[in-house]
Amino acid sequence: MADVEDYLATLGADDRAAFARVVAVARELAPDAEEGTSYGMAALRWHGKPLLGLRAAAKHLAVFPFSPQAVEAASDLLDGFALSKGTVRFTAANPLSDDAVRALVRHRMGEIAG
Repeated sequence: MADVEDYLATLGADDRAAFARVVAVARELAPDAEEGTSYGMAALRWHGKPLLGLRAAAKHLAVFPFSPQAVEAASDLLDGFALSKGTVRFTAANPLSDDAVRALVRHRMGEIAG
């Protein structure tokens, strides 16, 4: 799997824009996050640990904060989205709010920082 920018380049314009916004918001909080892969998907990595993964499927987009606790912590900002253990599914037509992305990333950064 390619890094984040390479992966985004493979997507259609709407999906690319939705993920690009997620990445931009994540980088506001973790400007030193590195692009890479984790668990076979394009991901931002922070302090050597996976911070936020991205994957597009046929009918949805998904972010993976690699933490069920992060999804739970942000759940009040995720009404209307499909959630599962460590995953948030959305679409380009109904993207995640910046506040939801911030909540996911903040929680995951707290876990990584210990």
